[in-house]
Amino acid sequence: MTRIIQTGEAVLQQGAKLTTLIPVHIRRSGGRKVVVPAATSSDPAAEHHTPILTALSRAYHWQRLLDEGRVSSGAEIARQEGLNLTTVWEVLRLTLLSPETVLALLAGRQPKTLTLAWLKNHELPSDWEAQREVFGVFDR
Repeated sequence: MTRIIQTGEAVLQQGAKLTTLIPVHIRRSGGRKVVVPAATSSDPAAEHHTPILTALSRAYHWQRLLDEGRVSSGAEIARQEGLNLTTVWEVLRLTLLSPETVLALLAGRQPKTLTLAWLKNHELPSDWEAQREVFGVFDR
């Protein structure tokens, strides 16, 4: 069972460890689990992209498992989840997104043409300023 801490802060510093919190609720819908953002946006035009939110929560969960040593590698995660190793690494790359981008995704303010497939298939720069430039070319 995955425990997701729900709080209004996106990043907390705990000693030497940096923890990223993604405020989401997991709801059942038609027998499936669906990730729903915890914070309701006051912007009526905000549209949450559920596949991206689901992938973000998985990525941060898997990264925590790696950081805490509960799994030794992405290959072990892939084996446990029944996924291809490439899929695991593509999703884990989402942990490199800038906090500004993560907050925009959580608020439903991502570009309309941005999809999970695009995020998984394009390697983003690790520099947050360069990421801002990449996402600047998308429509808002």
